[in-house]
Amino acid sequence: MSLDPENSTDIDQTDEQEILDTVMGGTSDAPVKPQFDVLRRVAADGSKSKEFRSVPIPPHRLTPLKKEWLKIYTPLVEHLHLQVRMNVKRKSVEIRTCKETIDTAALQKGADFVRAFSLGFEIADAMALIRLDDLFMETFETKDVRTLHGDNLSRAIGRIVGKDGRTRHAIENASRTRIVVADCKIHILGGFANIRIARDAVCSLILGASPGKVYTKLRTIASRAKERF
Repeated sequence: MSLDPENSTDIDQTDEQEILDTVMGGTSDAPVKPQFDVLRRVAADGSKSKEFRSVPIPPHRLTPLKKEWLKIYTPLVEHLHLQVRMNVKRKSVEIRTCKETIDTAALQKGADFVRAFSLGFEIADAMALIRLDDLFMETFETKDVRTLHGDNLSRAIGRIVGKDGRTRHAIENASRTRIVVADCKIHILGGFANIRIARDAVCSLILGASPGKVYTKLRTIASRAKERF
């Protein structure tokens, strides 16, 4: 039995079209895009183990923590979907993930938020660590810049804070950061470049520069920033 060459060509083309439709999930002209479910944290890690963080709270911050606990608890549970509790015996706040936690960075954001409050930052300022991704905290001591003792140390801290906190507020407004002065430690919250501006200003004051010179430098930096934007 002989086959017609023309009919054989038509059959081959039909088979190729059927195979192509099967592979692509439809016609070759309009292929159907695959649909994937949202990849949750558990699926991404490949395990169902819960992650845990314990943030120590200094003794002098325990009372403010108890007073503002509801404001701290709410964003951790509602926004980051974490489980949190206050451990008064160990003087710490314990945070862990659960099956509702979707963001892989939620635990780190929650720990940074609680740590910022424990260092003395206001809750409204610490909340920025949850909402934004490009914020950081930096801590250093006066002895890291210059070794001072007694009255010299007190005068250096006084230059940083200023009368009624004016110098500290001027540095914060010019560098768009938040600064906490706790004894010999200085904590700065803000963007990477902004932290550098604030740190340079604070270091200049520790080294003995007058607030007037620091104000002049900050005004120059602020004017340049306005020109850029």
